Amino acid sequence: MTPAAPVPDTDTERDRGGLRTALAGLTTRGRSFLAAGVAAAVCAYVLGQSELFRVGLLLAVLPLVCAIVLFRTRYRVAGSRRLSPARVSAGAEARVHLRMDNVSRLPTGVLMLQDRVPYVLGPRPRFVLDRVEAGGRREVSYRVRSDLRGRYPLGPLQLRLSDPFGMCELTRSFSTYDTLTVIPRVEPLPPVRLGGEAKGYGDGRQRSLALAGEDDVIPRGYRHGDDLRRVHWRLTARYGELMVRREEQPQRAHCTVLLDTRATAYEGTGPDSAFEWAVSGTASVLVHMLERGFSVRLLTDTGSAVPGEGTDGFAGASQESADAAGLMMDTLAVVDHSDGTGLSRAYDVLRGGSDGLLVAFLGDLDEEQAAVVGRMRRRSGAAIAFLLDSGAWGHDAADVPAPGAATRSEETLRRLHEAGWTAVRVARGAALTELWRQADRQRASATAASGTEGRS
Repeated sequence: MTPAAPVPDTDTERDRGGLRTALAGLTTRGRSFLAAGVAAAVCAYVLGQSELFRVGLLLAVLPLVCAIVLFRTRYRVAGSRRLSPARVSAGAEARVHLRMDNVSRLPTGVLMLQDRVPYVLGPRPRFVLDRVEAGGRREVSYRVRSDLRGRYPLGPLQLRLSDPFGMCELTRSFSTYDTLTVIPRVEPLPPVRLGGEAKGYGDGRQRSLALAGEDDVIPRGYRHGDDLRRVHWRLTARYGELMVRREEQPQRAHCTVLLDTRATAYEGTGPDSAFEWAVSGTASVLVHMLERGFSVRLLTDTGSAVPGEGTDGFAGASQESADAAGLMMDTLAVVDHSDGTGLSRAYDVLRGGSDGLLVAFLGDLDEEQAAVVGRMRRRSGAAIAFLLDSGAWGHDAADVPAPGAATRSEETLRRLHEAGWTAVRVARGAALTELWRQADRQRASATAASGTEGRS
């Protein structure tokens, strides 16, 4: 935050406006003294009591003098705010550090700091600073917490000045503010082989040849330990240093996480709603796949992706993976329901992409949308769907859903299974970790069954 003065400039017009503001800042005590002084002066005039007139004059002048002195005070203060951390998970706490510096040559009087925060983060914090010496500094902090994801502005910081007698108070605001980002909850997932590989790349992955011919070699400088048989002598003579052939490169595995944000697909609101569970599950899978080395892409039913995301998504297991996860979490922090009614836009994006693991978090699906989701499987190496339909989510695990809702849910699961999906129903309060293992067991069983049929 930039330095700010608690008083306006000394120009005549501003002086008059500032003086009116100072008089308007009289506290209840100051107004009471002023009213008592005026009343005593009037009574003294009517009764002819000069001593009472002096008392009334003193009572009336004291708050006016305090207001003028407070208005004319020329010390300047600078304020700053620091968030630790600036990005926090829903339900976790962040600490806000405030620092006030007296950059003037005069000590301050009593100061009261007040930071403006949204009500979802907690009560508005207030601090009282008795006196800050010239060139001095004071630091205070407070905590904020939100169960709702989003981006919340903090500030501007307000500074309230008061005279020693408490007759007048003036409030000045700084102009800048900071933003706290509350991201969805991320649940650590166990390392399973949903995509057929334990890692995003390595010796078990397919490799793309970089050596198509003598003139198509992709060279690099010699490194200690390289096989001398890979030295390219023609390029070595050209560059003046040892160059080796980079004959093959690991092909990174791809993973697309699809989040269904259609407003018609979910019921209920709040941190315990099905939609919030889907957002949290999406965040957990994105982080898990980045840590496993996959190239990860976030996709919604509107066909939109994360700003700055490449055609193959963000690369994991790299120095930029933390930044990629941050960008995705920032996107999920503000994602909201869409006005769309179908998943065709997401299907069009997937149809033009490459094969890879597809993980989808879906709401209610009618027959048409279930067919669209079924066609998505054709462009994916493996496909896992977490279905948060109203029939499964509207009841606890121990409750029996309505017969119609259960039949519709079973029909949707059957359609997805027939299309080659590994589909798992999500009930209220279900843990993503257990569902993640369940999807792995279901995929393994389907693979074993298909292998048995093939041998027979």
